[in-house]
Order: sequence, then structure tokens, then C-alpha cells
Amino acid sequence: MNLTVTPIAANHFKDEFQLQQGDYVHFFVKYGGHSVIQTSFSLGISHDKPEKIGASVEIDNVTYYVEESDLWYFEGHQLQVDFNKQNEEIEYKYNKAT
Repeated sequence: MNLTVTPIAANHFKDEFQLQQGDYVHFFVKYGGHSVIQTSFSLGISHDKPEKIGASVEIDNVTYYVEESDLWYFEGHQLQVDFNKQNEEIEYKYNKAT
């Protein structure tokens, strides 16, 4: 699974979580919500340290990651995290892995 975070999303997280160099942003699976790839599950966001990283990307010395135990959720999809300026919210874009 490949994880990407757009620059505008990274800036949003930096402001929202007051991120410093060496910090972490965790995308985790939660029960409930809406997802186009999993029924009854969605992604949540927290600002905590990893246990066992399954996928990650580092931007400006901040690590964005998904735990290995949550990789099942993506079922062969790549995750792009973006920020929608018009709606002022994070958007998840899932692309089928090739």
C-alpha cells in the first residue's frame, strides 16, 4: 500500500495539530462513518507515535503513517490524503494499486 499526502494537506495538519519536526500523524481504521472501499468502516486521524508502521511518508520531518494492522482496510488500494479548500476538510482518495 502506498500512502501520499499532498502539500496542502500536510500544511493543514501542521496548523491543525501544531506539528513539530519528528511528530507523527496516524491514519487509523474506525468502525462507522463512510468509505467507498469498506462498508461500515472509515478512517480517523490522530497525532500519536506508531507501534508497527505498515505504510508511511515523511514530509518536512513529519511522518504520516498507517499501522500494519490496518492495511486490510485498503484491499489493494493506494491512499492519497488531500485537503478540500472549498469544504475545508480532509479528503481521502483511493486508487487501485497496479
